[in-house]
Amino acid sequence: MSNEVVLLDFGLSPFCMRVRIALAEKGVRYEGQEEDLFGGKSELLQKSNPIYEKVPVLLHGGKPILESSNIVYYIDETWPSPPLLPACSYGRSRARFWADFIDKKVFEAGSAIWRSKGDELELAKKEFIDILKKLEGAIGDKDYLGGNEFGFLDIVLIGSSSWFPAYEKFGGFKIEDECPKIVGWMKRCKGRESVAKTLPDGQQVCELVGMLRKMHGIE
Repeated sequence: MSNEVVLLDFGLSPFCMRVRIALAEKGVRYEGQEEDLFGGKSELLQKSNPIYEKVPVLLHGGKPILESSNIVYYIDETWPSPPLLPACSYGRSRARFWADFIDKKVFEAGSAIWRSKGDELELAKKEFIDILKKLEGAIGDKDYLGGNEFGFLDIVLIGSSSWFPAYEKFGGFKIEDECPKIVGWMKRCKGRESVAKTLPDGQQVCELVGMLRKMHGIE
């Protein structure tokens, strides 16, 4: 029990994808428990995360670790090799800053696209593209968000990229036309086994978002 690792998961959640990629990068074996977020959450999820009752939750030796970025921090500290965060304090502070930016901006801005119509949709697309352009600035002339090696920030963002096809479909635009550097970064990340095995097919996400649109009365 002391070393048992369990992940309360939802396959198409970009936040759960972060945790699965981080565990794969570290070579950590774990038991995954898929949660039914629409039909009824498990007693274990409600007990482990009583405040929000949401995934992901990492259980390590029976103790719950909550919130996806925080879980990735925990994974990096608990299984230190190979490291995901920079070795220097400045590099780690920069990683925390951009992780906070990604957490606050990317998913919500993307969700605003599929939730909107008309003028609101145009504004939502503009805001989303502006966010991606800021992230392109963070990449600069490097291969990855954190430098020339795949690491913590790439893990934090790459799960959200699996939802980009849905934003493009329901927003009527192409990210590559506006942010080619982001698309290049995505391709490099997908070249890693941990990412390639985790990210779902874009059509699956489009179908889920289509269902969510109907639930919200948008279709």
